[in-house]
Amino acid sequence: MTHRWQKLGLLYCPSGDRRHPKLLSHAANPLPVHMKGDVYRVYFSGRDALQRSSVGAVDIDIVRRQVMKEHEAPFFEHGPEGSFYADGVSVGNCYEADGRKHMLFMGWQNPPDAHWRGDVGRLRVNEDFSLTMADTQPLLASDATDPLSLSYPWVMGTGEDARFDMWYGSTLNWDAGNGEMLHVIQHASSADGERWEKSGLAVPFEIGVAQAFSRPTVVRDADGLHMWFSYRGKVGRTYRIGYAFCPPGGTWTLRLDETGIDVSSDGWDSEMIEYPFVFEHGGLRYMLYNGNGYGRSGFGLAVASRE
Repeated sequence: MTHRWQKLGLLYCPSGDRRHPKLLSHAANPLPVHMKGDVYRVYFSGRDALQRSSVGAVDIDIVRRQVMKEHEAPFFEHGPEGSFYADGVSVGNCYEADGRKHMLFMGWQNPPDAHWRGDVGRLRVNEDFSLTMADTQPLLASDATDPLSLSYPWVMGTGEDARFDMWYGSTLNWDAGNGEMLHVIQHASSADGERWEKSGLAVPFEIGVAQAFSRPTVVRDADGLHMWFSYRGKVGRTYRIGYAFCPPGGTWTLRLDETGIDVSSDGWDSEMIEYPFVFEHGGLRYMLYNGNGYGRSGFGLAVASRE
């Protein structure tokens, strides 16, 4: 089941002298929310001078690949000292439950005397596309299943009933013996989108090949579930986008050679590609993704053709 992604180019990179102090650089983790017609509000994580991330956005016509509006101010800022999102907000995806649209995020903590870590938080997407805090405490936090740090959640309905699936990142070890962390993709489920039951490892990993995962994005079709994600395999290796597949009623398998997209020979995504978001519009399957510098070079768009 080989996929082929045609790159359509860089869509947006923050530039200019009038940038908000909370959005000085980066446009990481692009998250599109449909507004009308071909226009999406693409939320992203921008950074301030201290590298703390807040949520910015641009309105983009996906078909014309044109920025319609660049919002100067952030839609949501990182939290105060001591909060679970004090050092950053990295957006994941959106889902609807009980008539409300929620936006999930990774909340960063970077204490001076300990390793950085994260928890899963949740914002509310209002009717005017503004964002407000939905929960003052993490939606998912560390425990025996996730002992160190959580990241980049993705939630979607199961397609069969009112239940929800969540795939998210979890650090099991900061060093798996080769200098690279073991950060895997776990699974949780919920009957209401509020209370979650963790079920542990979802996608298999391979030490030295794919052991540091981030930001899963999942699409369902007649064949089953398709997941794209970022991954690294060893120290010194930059992010690539990988692919996994799960047939109906089956389990996930890694299929990195079927990803269908890689770094370019030159330009904004020549050193690394990461943080994919796959969505469907107008009968086509699109991918928003980041390139060099973890989003410092902005985000681009690709379209899939299946072979």
